[in-house]
Amino acid sequence: MPHFISPELLHNLLQTYGLWVLFGIVMLESAGLPLPGETALVATSLYASSTQNIAILAIILVAASAAIIGDNLGYLVGRTAGLRLVEKHGSAIGLTPERLKVGQYLFRHHGGKVVFFGRFIALLRALAAVLAGINRMPWPHFLLMNALGGLTWATLLGGGAYLLGEQVKHFAGSAALVLLGVAIIILVAGFIFAKHHERELILRATADMPAE
Repeated sequence: MPHFISPELLHNLLQTYGLWVLFGIVMLESAGLPLPGETALVATSLYASSTQNIAILAIILVAASAAIIGDNLGYLVGRTAGLRLVEKHGSAIGLTPERLKVGQYLFRHHGGKVVFFGRFIALLRALAAVLAGINRMPWPHFLLMNALGGLTWATLLGGGAYLLGEQVKHFAGSAALVLLGVAIIILVAGFIFAKHHERELILRATADMPAE
């Protein structure tokens, strides 16, 4: 997570540009760029708590809207350019058409969990939407889980920082490490399972999506 935006710099930017700063950082991170969206949300909420210059409801709504818009941009990139790139060059890294179909099958049935909980994990926060697009997750389901995740994330992190102050930084940091560890364990376990049941998953995916 980059930390080139210091609290002092963020405060100055907020005084000059208002919540457009928070909106831009969160939206661009959600679209796939490595920016500190969570740090910006917490810092903005702490600034609002200490100065009372910004309403916390406005911060939550701006952060949630930016997350939803950015994720949809990331989904669009994944569904168009990302999917074409993977279909054209994926075989060079072992992503055969059959394996791509398995990924699409898994995202169709479990993508909602990835999109929702990915909002709370630094790496997935920037990649989940792009992966959902590449794996052709149905857009209405993506939009629903994306909106729920963005609103929950903005409310918990923004509201928590506003009410608890600096203490939320330590809690959020510990929680992020736990979630990242859990995500890594799930990914490794999922990879091992897929490796040992690849043929079965290919048959299931083909039967579930015969015309795709």
